Amino acid sequence: MLDRERGWSVSFAGCGFLGVYHIGAATCLQQHAPHIIRDARHIYGASAGAGLALLLPLGRRRGAVAKEARKRNLGPLHPSFNVIKIIRDGLMKNLPENTHQLSSGRLCISLTRVSDGKNALISNFDSKEEVVQALICSSFVPIYCGIIPPSFRGVRYVDGGISDNLPHYESKNTITVSPFAGECDICPKGNSANFHEMNVTNTSIQFSLGNLYRLTQALFPPEPKVLGEICEQGYSDALKFLRENGIIIWTVFKKSNSFFEKKNGYPLALQEACQEQSGFYAQVSKLFPVRVMSYLMLPYTLPVESAYSLALRLVNWFPDIPDDVRWMQEQLCQIAGTVYSRAKSKLFCAFR
Repeated sequence: MLDRERGWSVSFAGCGFLGVYHIGAATCLQQHAPHIIRDARHIYGASAGAGLALLLPLGRRRGAVAKEARKRNLGPLHPSFNVIKIIRDGLMKNLPENTHQLSSGRLCISLTRVSDGKNALISNFDSKEEVVQALICSSFVPIYCGIIPPSFRGVRYVDGGISDNLPHYESKNTITVSPFAGECDICPKGNSANFHEMNVTNTSIQFSLGNLYRLTQALFPPEPKVLGEICEQGYSDALKFLRENGIIIWTVFKKSNSFFEKKNGYPLALQEACQEQSGFYAQVSKLFPVRVMSYLMLPYTLPVESAYSLALRLVNWFPDIPDDVRWMQEQLCQIAGTVYSRAKSKLFCAFR
């Protein structure tokens, strides 16, 4: 697997809120076999996997998206939940100014081009803003994140997982990581009696109830306890991979032979994602009568929050309105032209 002469790469699958699985797997690799990440020629990623692929070599943290989603009664479906804004603000705040220099040539982000639906791997960046914009494009799930797709260097892109959810999956010298049971190098163990597997945008996924449940967790953030279990699963699966392939560095393994020995053994990013809100207001809001009352008040509070959220989105949208309107006009013209040409050809064939 790890050919020193040919080199190797690591690829993280897109998985939404199951990104904590990648945190556990990456922590295991960094603790017990740090050379896998340090000496990897390329680190590939799509959607949430691209976020970890970006932050992992930089030693940065992630996990704020799940925490923000759990603050609201309706989770990510609440009108005030803007996942793209959360990602952009978090990256611009925490990434160093020379991120593009550290990432170019090594980080490969999977994008899906809107015009033809083809995949594009972006690995060269000219600025920190380009790195952030590429990651936003790779994480943009149509409808779920918005209607108008973001652009990168003048081209519209959406979630990279739509066209290639696990870049270089078929390459023999690429270590693949996925939170869905299947044929990846690091993934949960599926039901051995279930031989039904499907290839979903270059990702091997076993058809099972466990994977269906994981799919719901990818779209809606689970509770902190479940997040911890998912992270532990990623760590255990990565450790199993290292043992089976005989690439554990035993001197490192003896120093930290268990990820969960210490009380604060979780990665800092996961601690932040799983951390419950503190303070008097947070404690009161957890009380059952208060929670029931908040749900009963939703028909009255939701319209107000929706209007406020819509106003904020419009203000943030003002700088991009000309380009977005121009793009929508082009799309409408293309659709109208396609419909007209097909209708014309059918009428021509009918009267011929």
